[in-house]
Amino acid sequence: MRRRRSVFGKRLDSFAKWLLRFRLISIPARKIANSSVAWSIISRSDRVRTNRLRDRLVLGELPKHISIIMDGNRRFAWSKSSVVGVGHSEGKEKLKEVMNWVLDLGVPYFTVYALSTENISERGDDELEVLYDLYVSGLREISEDSRIHERGVRVQVVGRLEMLPQRVRDAISRAEEVTSEYSNFTFTVCLAYGGREEIVDAVKSVAIDHASGNLDVDSIDSSEITSRMYASELPDPDLVIRTSGEERISNFLLWQIAYSELHFSDVFWPSFSKADLYEAIESYQYRRRRYGG
Repeated sequence: MRRRRSVFGKRLDSFAKWLLRFRLISIPARKIANSSVAWSIISRSDRVRTNRLRDRLVLGELPKHISIIMDGNRRFAWSKSSVVGVGHSEGKEKLKEVMNWVLDLGVPYFTVYALSTENISERGDDELEVLYDLYVSGLREISEDSRIHERGVRVQVVGRLEMLPQRVRDAISRAEEVTSEYSNFTFTVCLAYGGREEIVDAVKSVAIDHASGNLDVDSIDSSEITSRMYASELPDPDLVIRTSGEERISNFLLWQIAYSELHFSDVFWPSFSKADLYEAIESYQYRRRRYGG
């Protein structure tokens, strides 16, 4: 039934696009679509639909750990004829929104991919400086956010942090320090992070302990490797969401997502909506029901 509805929806979209080729249809349609009345109706219907979707979600099994690859800031800016920095700034504000939505659902673990090791080597210095400034201000805002403290959110940042400027590392230390006693929720930011690099670092740690005689070769198993991950205390993600329409993992949590459900959203990260989040969770719940966990 779900597949039939999807096929019907695509056919309806195609038919609508075909109709809009004709001026007799497209001109009045454009005027109606751009009217304040139309936008008011659409906005209200979207809110009603989103609230109904949330009501359905909370009746089912919610993921305990949601991870997001926040992709599409630059393309969002280009689509608006803006500079890249505007896209990154909008992306930072979107993260604050999504954090609130995740908290409201009661999901205890939330992880985001903010900057990869590849980004550091491939992006220009000007863009990286914009990003570093946003990380500093964002981490400072988190440290001072009353909601973070009221809800007991522990903040941690993982990755090869030595690759980051000192001002970013200082902001990380501050955010982690002021939230270190909290345990209701855990918000993890992957900065200067790469999944392969994390595995390499874990294996190096194992090799050092074995060479020094502190670790027997027969005791090396997947659990031992897991214990050497940057945030080994976290459960593996139940749901991984990637925005912007790209359908790849891009070196994110390669060890941890072996059994995670993957959801790819077509929207750029700054445009990611509450409905988009809920639809990803609904997709997760549907797959859990279908395959029995």
